[in-house]
Amino acid sequence: MDIPFVDLDANYTRVRKRIDDNMAAVIDDTQFIGGAPVVAFEHNFSKYIQVDEGIGVASGTDAIFLGLKALDVGPGDEVVTVSHTFVSTVDGIVNNGARPRFVDIDPETYTMDPGLLEDSITSDTAAILPVHLYGHPVDLDPIIDVADDHNLPVLEDACQAHGARYKNNRVGGFGDISCFSFYPSKNLGAFGDAGFVATDDPDLAERVRMLREYGEAAKHEHRLIGYNSRMDALQAVILDAKLPELDTWNAERRAAAHKYDVALADLPVESPAVSPDADHVYHLYVIRVRGEEERDALRDHLETRGVSTGIHYPVPVHSQKSYKELPCKFNPLPVTETTARRILSLPMFPEITDEQIETVVETVASFYQSSR
Repeated sequence: MDIPFVDLDANYTRVRKRIDDNMAAVIDDTQFIGGAPVVAFEHNFSKYIQVDEGIGVASGTDAIFLGLKALDVGPGDEVVTVSHTFVSTVDGIVNNGARPRFVDIDPETYTMDPGLLEDSITSDTAAILPVHLYGHPVDLDPIIDVADDHNLPVLEDACQAHGARYKNNRVGGFGDISCFSFYPSKNLGAFGDAGFVATDDPDLAERVRMLREYGEAAKHEHRLIGYNSRMDALQAVILDAKLPELDTWNAERRAAAHKYDVALADLPVESPAVSPDADHVYHLYVIRVRGEEERDALRDHLETRGVSTGIHYPVPVHSQKSYKELPCKFNPLPVTETTARRILSLPMFPEITDEQIETVVETVASFYQSSR
């Protein structure tokens, strides 16, 4: 049995008619960028994550860039974030002319370690950018406490955490501003690139709206130097068709994760940890093994037997060639560097079957049996 890492076709099939009808309406209307479909999705997703203002943009990468730009982050500034994340988190900092200052991660949840944050704040710090990783929320309260003590804004990178909850509230509404990606493989995915900026601050929202569309406040009235980062109407109606199903799909991901947890319990791998204050939505199901050589051999074993896997992320951002050449600042990152050598992502999607999970686990087990 070949098992995909993610099955987008199975997901599309569940809401095919709703998506197709919505897309047909946009095509008939021929308003392909912005307009009523985008406004409707902005309203619906903002309501879902319980924020006052939402702005659809072209991608999650743009969401982070524009969110920081709206916070006036720029040259000479530092933004405190993590190195164990997709590179676009940090690209948004650098493309605003600022510098990242990396802090290490919690060894269990792989998210920013709040206990290390205070020592990373300097006179140049302009913002704190924690990442809700793999679908697991950051421990936000102590991070926000540090931010408040230093009068710093917090930008939540929620690009992998659609519907995840921290202390019973959905992520995306805790910081001054938050960002989401709707890349096709995300828990709520478009049919291409799309992103979202959320905030309770109407002034920040207005700045993002202007920035995403050439700095325009009204037709031919450009108050800011802006960008072209508008959400397509087709992506908006696809996302709106899927949004009512998101909680169900997240529950199915949690059920699949639980089955993995139970089935893997007797094997020498560590299943994902979940903190007591978190509601994990398992964008990824990431196991940890004893070392890099074992991880790579296990991955080869799975792949040659038809089980697709991933590594998120094998090279921390601070170790990437592009960032080694920049004046990035960071304290030692031992947990980040160790984690990158030991993690492996197994197939995870709402429609994954019990048989597929059993096959994945049996294949993992056969690796350890053959290596004795």
